[in-house]
Amino acid sequence: MNNTSCPRVNLDFTGRFLPPVLILVFIVGLVANAWGLKSLRLNWKKLGSVNVFILNLGLADILYLLTLPFLVVYYFKGEEWIFGATFCKITRFCFNLNLYGSIGFLTCITVYRYLAIVHPMKVLGRITVTHSVNISVLVWLLVAAQSLPDVFYVKTSRNQPESCYETTHSASVEDYLNYSLGRTLTGFCIPLLITLGCYGHMIITLCSKNKSNKDLKQRSQRLMFILILLFSVCYSPYHLFKNLNLWSRVLSNYGNCHRWSNGVYIGHQISRGLVCLNSAINPLVLLNASKDSGSVLTSARRAIMRPFTTKVSQGVNEDQQLHHLELGRRRL
Repeated sequence: MNNTSCPRVNLDFTGRFLPPVLILVFIVGLVANAWGLKSLRLNWKKLGSVNVFILNLGLADILYLLTLPFLVVYYFKGEEWIFGATFCKITRFCFNLNLYGSIGFLTCITVYRYLAIVHPMKVLGRITVTHSVNISVLVWLLVAAQSLPDVFYVKTSRNQPESCYETTHSASVEDYLNYSLGRTLTGFCIPLLITLGCYGHMIITLCSKNKSNKDLKQRSQRLMFILILLFSVCYSPYHLFKNLNLWSRVLSNYGNCHRWSNGVYIGHQISRGLVCLNSAINPLVLLNASKDSGSVLTSARRAIMRPFTTKVSQGVNEDQQLHHLELGRRRL
């Protein structure tokens, strides 16, 4: 359907849907992250170099959770932003830091587990806490550089009441769509492919080994399930519907309207609520890693070295038997 004037999109849905979701995420997220960080502190020495990524994952969640009360007030007041244009940009910037920082640190945890399970002898003693700190700093810098252009787009309206846009004003939406597509590729699609590749190879490696790897296999499958949950429920719908909604707005600016525009807008608002849940689900990664990350490298190394140690022990037994036979022969 193409018209010169587009039908009004149902904007009221956002004010009814998002505030309860944000309140729930704020409460559950703070409690879960506090619990996860406490578990991390108790297991700090046991976890090794991966604990740096887990700590940064928790910090990224807390950084975003602290902005949620302001957004709740904003939506309860009928999308009237009373905290100023600068703080609006800071709030949206913190959301991007949390989203793409979480994806980045989850990818780092995945790669570390992949190396520990698939190539344990190659990385043994070569990955240190210093390496993890340097990689974490690099992730923060890349995410900040990736999110910084978003700050220069218009985030507030000049009308009263003042709005705080998640993306930007309609006048800049076409340029913002190009920026959003690039960020989706680099900040979401590439990490997703790395994660899928690492866990696919890990599962194949573990399944090809003997039954003594059952516990390690279960722990890896559990973390893989959590990551699949995050990507399929939180991250994928958000990026899909956000870009579709931006595209719909671009078409609307040209008077090219479609009946699916309202459905895409509602889907985007639902995906915004789902992507917020990552701050409440991420602590599962903290707790799961705190429970077993310290033993992943040890378990994998033992599994790989078991055939060699078995041969060595068999060789020792044979030497002992020959020694006893030689003693017996001498006595005779």
